[in-house]
Amino acid sequence: MLQLQLPDRLIITHTQAAHAEALEALQRLVFPHLAEEERLHADQYRQHLKVFPEGQFVALADGQVVGGTTTMRYRADLSHITPHRFYEIMGGGWLSTHQPDGNWLYGLDVSVHPEYRQRGIARGFYRVRQYLCRELGLAGQLIVGMLNGYQRYSEMMTVEEYYEKVLKGELFDPTVSVQIKIGFSPVALMKDYLHDATCGNAGVLMVLPAEADL
Repeated sequence: MLQLQLPDRLIITHTQAAHAEALEALQRLVFPHLAEEERLHADQYRQHLKVFPEGQFVALADGQVVGGTTTMRYRADLSHITPHRFYEIMGGGWLSTHQPDGNWLYGLDVSVHPEYRQRGIARGFYRVRQYLCRELGLAGQLIVGMLNGYQRYSEMMTVEEYYEKVLKGELFDPTVSVQIKIGFSPVALMKDYLHDATCGNAGVLMVLPAEADL
């Protein structure tokens, strides 16, 4: 079992069925503007544990869920990017799209309770996912980071223009810029990835090779 001890008695460990309701509540808190069908629910979290238990993690503070991440295996050829949407890629939330022989670990989300941010939980999730990639012999992590800072600039520029400025370092995006700093490399802009005006419905497809250290 993969487990990571963080400061302040925070622990990242594998998700258990008993965490499902708390994880659903966390989704509503962390993603208030996300379309309801794109949020994960307790029954879906329990299903994830049947499909790919080794790829599901929670952050606990004194036994209470304060963070979570959902992953699946996915076969991808980065030289031929196929546009897709969040709802479709996660099998409507049920991970029916999980590919047991997939060569990448697709990170579907990272959620951290607002009161526990800036404590290394998100980075801890990426780190434990790296350990899993190496354990399973995968190429690395594949994610779509949300352009969560776009809403502030939506009346001034298109999401494509915002994306280019974030890549050049001219604008700081609270999600994508941090993921780039961690070590993820941008591959492509994914328009209409989900339904969330905060990010202009767009995200950035990014990769982190399994050999990269965090």
